[in-house]
Amino acid sequence: MLNRFIFITVLFLFFSCGNEKVIQLPEIQNAEITQILDVSPAYIFYDETKQDSVELNRKNLIISTNWLVNVDKRLTLEQALPSIIKLQEKKRNATMHKNEKARNYYTCNDTSIKNLGFIDFTEVVYINENEEGISNKPINEDNKIIDIMCFSIDDIKISIDNKTISSDFSQLKKLIQNEIEHNGSYIVLGFKKTLLFQDYISLKSIIKTFETENTEISNNEFIFD
Repeated sequence: MLNRFIFITVLFLFFSCGNEKVIQLPEIQNAEITQILDVSPAYIFYDETKQDSVELNRKNLIISTNWLVNVDKRLTLEQALPSIIKLQEKKRNATMHKNEKARNYYTCNDTSIKNLGFIDFTEVVYINENEEGISNKPINEDNKIIDIMCFSIDDIKISIDNKTISSDFSQLKKLIQNEIEHNGSYIVLGFKKTLLFQDYISLKSIIKTFETENTEISNNEFIFD
């Protein structure tokens, strides 16, 4: 799986009630963003005692600040996204004390520097869609070619548009580069809802390296069954 990295970093959180909660942060390498000022945190815990395994804590969020969203890497997209979308809507719909420059970031463990790294997801719009619906989207938008890349992971295999490859990091990077170079300059991403959040973050960090003047990654991300 993509979550096979060298370090396992946990964030320990202590609350006034005396209970200890743990978040295992997703891991990336060579993050573009390693420092953010004026922040407030939200936490999405993996909780085996709850039916949906999710617990959201957003008590300390301040609308006017940059938000650091700490998501446990063991959660699936299906489990984590409802809470993530709820946070996005809270900031987007704010009327008082709103700061247009404030951003939303996923907090990660950057194993290359053994410190925190961050991924900006402020403009991302998550859209629930079945795989058939994704494939039937218009083939062009604003006179740009659309290539829809749909990612799924089953056991140790990664599939992109039903093409299955090994989960080797270098192979994945080469395949994504090939897809982008040959199939379009405007890329729409689709992710299977069963992806672990760790795998989602790993894929996002790889894909982001291919965004250039000639290649645009859509802010719309489709989540399919």
